Amino acid sequence: MPLRKPIFEHIRRVVDRMGVEAYVVGGYVRDYYLHRPSTDIDVVVVGSGVDVAEELAGELNAKVSVFRNYGTAMVRWRGTEVEFVGARRESYTPESRNPQVEPGTLEDDQRRRDFTINAMAWSLNGDRFGELVDPFDGMYDLEDCIIRTPCEPERTFSDDPLRMMRAVRFASQLGFDIDDETFDGIRRQAERIKIVSKERIIVELNKIMASPVPSIGLQLMHTSGLMQYVLPELERMAGVERRGKHAHKDNFAHTLRVLDNLAKRSDDLWLRWAALLHDIGKPQTKAYDARNGWTFHQHEAVGSKLVPQLFRRLKLPLGEQMRFVQKMVFLHMRPIVLSEDMVTDSAVRRLLFEAGDDVDKLMTLCEADITSGNDNKVKLFLRNFELVREKMRDLEERDRVRNFQPPITGDIIMRTYNLPPSSVVGEIKEVIKNAILDGVIPNDYDAAYQLMEQEAERRGIK
Repeated sequence: MPLRKPIFEHIRRVVDRMGVEAYVVGGYVRDYYLHRPSTDIDVVVVGSGVDVAEELAGELNAKVSVFRNYGTAMVRWRGTEVEFVGARRESYTPESRNPQVEPGTLEDDQRRRDFTINAMAWSLNGDRFGELVDPFDGMYDLEDCIIRTPCEPERTFSDDPLRMMRAVRFASQLGFDIDDETFDGIRRQAERIKIVSKERIIVELNKIMASPVPSIGLQLMHTSGLMQYVLPELERMAGVERRGKHAHKDNFAHTLRVLDNLAKRSDDLWLRWAALLHDIGKPQTKAYDARNGWTFHQHEAVGSKLVPQLFRRLKLPLGEQMRFVQKMVFLHMRPIVLSEDMVTDSAVRRLLFEAGDDVDKLMTLCEADITSGNDNKVKLFLRNFELVREKMRDLEERDRVRNFQPPITGDIIMRTYNLPPSSVVGEIKEVIKNAILDGVIPNDYDAAYQLMEQEAERRGIK
């Protein structure tokens, strides 16, 4: 019996007494059959959902929030929230996204929903309590792992274009396929995603990014045409250009592999965003050299400058999360260069200094960035990355350079030599910092003070 929560029995008594039909509908029903946890309980009443909610709240002495403009109400009782709404029929004119709404039947209400798997309902009345009402065969689609609209896809997506992103998100979250006719509808309507607010789009995009295999949703966005309107920076990375015997890899396909690799290692949403954006500077830095082939010099620096623009446009947070992604994009080549070259103490100190507490996440990103089909090459890179990690652990224990601030501050330099704020103060500080990172002097006050005196003397400062 799916309706085990005590709240459902209370609803049954209320609606039977009031003589109205009521149904649990949508995600709660879907997730029960998928054995997924769900806390969102939506109840459709053939009549006034607000009246039922108020009657139920009075009987349970529960809190109720009423939104009369929308015809909805929320009842909160013993940690459970139930939203009530009246069944309705919607019709649209071509010029407007605002529907004409009027009371309707349960089937009218189910027909206006996005997908068949979200249009299933359980009766909450009398002898039919718990009975499944499924006029659009959502159960068959659930069993076949199919995303399909209950009516013509063109109409469903035209009414609310965000549903195209939701189709992609459900496919990515659940590992489902999108029905061919439904997918063709997304292709035909893709440009209409431009009229949807960025705030609504980013909710769906973040759910795709947090899904078990994010590449499923992102690849569907690409092939459906949604990507060019939502993430044009990624769209520009797709494809291979060939000149003579030289061809570069498909940077979009590579990025999706990196993201999936990282998703196996971490559920950190912002590290996943770093994986998605780590190569977005490549289209702007792509160059061809007849001898060496394709190059993408400084793509990490260019990419890091694109991150704030992208975060602003998508309405992603502009604080700590954005700065973290920007730092990961900027630094992602550093461990790779170290792993290919001699791992010097100086280079590792600088990496520790610049990455700070995020260095372990940076290394995880870099390990995910190994997408070669050559197993020996992959093993070599991973072995070298482990050497880098070992050296970092050793140097951090010995030199404490992660997040370090040079022992000699600008204030100490100015007070010691009675200097005003000036470029020479910054130059002396930089010499001390580099000497510590290069291992010329230890990271302690006395050694740094002595070097300050030497630098001041060299510059004729007394």
